[in-house]
Amino acid sequence: MAKSKTVFVCSECGYESSKWLGKCPACNSWNTFYEQKVVETKSKGLSQSDGKVAMPQTLNSYEAKETIRTHTGFNELDRVLGGGLVKGSLVLLGGEPGIGKSTLILQICDKIKGDGKVLYVSGEESAEQIKLRADRLGINNEDILFLGETNIELVNQAILNVNPKLVIIDSIQTMYSEEITAAAGSVSQVREITSQVMRVCKSKGITTIIIGHVTKEGNIAGPRVLEHMVDTVLYLEGERYFSYRILRGVKNRFGSTNEIGMFEMQDKGMCEITNPSDILISDREENPSGSCIVATMEGTRPLLVELQALTTQTIFGYPRRTANGIDYNRLTLLIAVLEKRAGMMLSSQDVYLNVVGGIKVNEPAADLGIIMVTASSFKNVPIPKDMIILGEVGLTGEVRRINMIEKRVKEAEKLGFKTCLIPESNKKDLKDNYKLDIIGIKDVNEALKKIGLK
Repeated sequence: MAKSKTVFVCSECGYESSKWLGKCPACNSWNTFYEQKVVETKSKGLSQSDGKVAMPQTLNSYEAKETIRTHTGFNELDRVLGGGLVKGSLVLLGGEPGIGKSTLILQICDKIKGDGKVLYVSGEESAEQIKLRADRLGINNEDILFLGETNIELVNQAILNVNPKLVIIDSIQTMYSEEITAAAGSVSQVREITSQVMRVCKSKGITTIIIGHVTKEGNIAGPRVLEHMVDTVLYLEGERYFSYRILRGVKNRFGSTNEIGMFEMQDKGMCEITNPSDILISDREENPSGSCIVATMEGTRPLLVELQALTTQTIFGYPRRTANGIDYNRLTLLIAVLEKRAGMMLSSQDVYLNVVGGIKVNEPAADLGIIMVTASSFKNVPIPKDMIILGEVGLTGEVRRINMIEKRVKEAEKLGFKTCLIPESNKKDLKDNYKLDIIGIKDVNEALKKIGLK
């Protein structure tokens, strides 16, 4: 007879313990242990394998089949997915509450009209609430079927009966399985429900999108193994009080994870932005100090974003450093370089830096732009509006090479910029067929002199 026991498993690394621990000894994470019921059975020997023998075959003996994809109706979403939704794939969409996940999914259900039935399973909202949103978005698709259910066993039975082309589960934290005694939304419930949905939909070749909430740290609630089980993990990011949304792929078995899609939340729903750079710099003032344009790469797409800096005399003994859209530690490092290598004393100045539009810049190619925009605000000298600044800055003040320089320069040229400050090592690799003036920079002091900040 099988014996059941309870173990505690770390949701981050999978470490098992016979008792609950506040800190995982394997990955040093805090409060990540959850209780899981384990059933132990006697293992069978080789002679008790019912006569079945696993015979491996050579990889060349298998035939690679062409991936069947369904276009979502959003070119930005198709870009992130690698060309569309793959038949039989399991997609996990995460994001903060109110960011627009359900709105985007409902629009997808409408845009694939005529390709088959869509089963929308909601454990959070009633049919009347979904209908009100659909009417506001102008959605009228007779192939959308709604099921308000939280019991995953009943949901799986409905999937088998309807056999839809697309299944939406909103959200995974509201579902529960009768086989698990834990409450709905717990780690063990989320893990078991995802496993059941994956088995049903993979066996029938049904594309499934699971909506998941995120924790205060920004990760999808549930065990880390949840992201390993699905084929694609998407995050819908953005500030709630900004209209722009960024759809970012952090895992994709059928495409690249470096692409992003940009949307704008409007009254009629999510509208894709085909030219993000033009939108992000369209409201820029004529010639202000403390403002410049940099080109950041999101996958293979260059994005031109505006950096703004403000320096003011501090009223405290310790100056403040505030960064919105970039890493705080990176800002303090670059301010130290500006003080040590350029002799610009900012120890008595509060420095505030902002990336316009709620965009987050993580790559070092914006280093030179951050230094120049900070110096511009400190000296109250504007940077030319038609200039774009690129380059990574080292601790000795040198301007270092950046990647994908041609794509960045072409994007700046397309939007009408006249001057481009780039690292000298990158200028040697560029051809002389650009309409804008390209200036090579070796160090921070040379860049400051070019703009008249020193």
